[in-house]
Amino acid sequence: MIEVKNLSKRFRHVETKTATRRDVREADGWFRAVRGVSFHCAPGEVLGLLGPNGAGKTTTLRLLATALKPDSGAISINGVDAVAQPMEARRQIGFLSGSTGLYGRLTVRENVEFSGKLHGMRGQDLKRRCDELFELLDMHDFAHKKAGQVSAGMKQKCAIARTVLHDPKVIVLDEPTTGLDVMAAKTLIDFIGNYKRRRVPLIFSTHHLHEVEKLCDRVCIINRGETVFNDTTAALRQAGGEGGLFDGFIQVVNGGA
Repeated sequence: MIEVKNLSKRFRHVETKTATRRDVREADGWFRAVRGVSFHCAPGEVLGLLGPNGAGKTTTLRLLATALKPDSGAISINGVDAVAQPMEARRQIGFLSGSTGLYGRLTVRENVEFSGKLHGMRGQDLKRRCDELFELLDMHDFAHKKAGQVSAGMKQKCAIARTVLHDPKVIVLDEPTTGLDVMAAKTLIDFIGNYKRRRVPLIFSTHHLHEVEKLCDRVCIINRGETVFNDTTAALRQAGGEGGLFDGFIQVVNGGA
């Protein structure tokens, strides 16, 4: 179970005289990237984190993954206070950031195995888990290639395999289908569906509403650092009327829902 309540995070901001339009989050030399975000994700649920570019989605996910510490608010990961006990929370989280961060001189397989060793995995357990993920993500054909020489989509698959190698209790993915072609994206969507059936809470940010339609039970929409919608996918679809999720999203962001 993931529970997030009233998260806030600000950063020092240098104001310029050339700006033609002030962001409402800028004040007194600070930029309030996140200013009151709340949502939850239960076992077996997939939560879609949506919002316009610059809304605060990535900052929220980095707070959830304990890469950043919030100024205020609470994060609970299966009952663990992630703010007070970040190291314990990290053991339960599989987090994919917006950057793959692979070692280009290592092969794809070596990158994944190295990540496993950092999590204390060894021997046959590591080999078995790698084999399982390479099969699920259809990675065998490029497992022996240097990570610096493969496509963006292949790098993304490698990064995803590293994210879940240690069998995390919750999964957080920041735009996981970025750089993937249609077939690779389908493989990933099936992969997420597999974790849903295993009742692993999963949160992912995306700009693709067809992914939300296919996978998500709940939706949290963030706009200008605030939660402006936190409900079921069905409720967002209903808000959009005949336009479905697309119109529902537009209405929420424009303040019409």
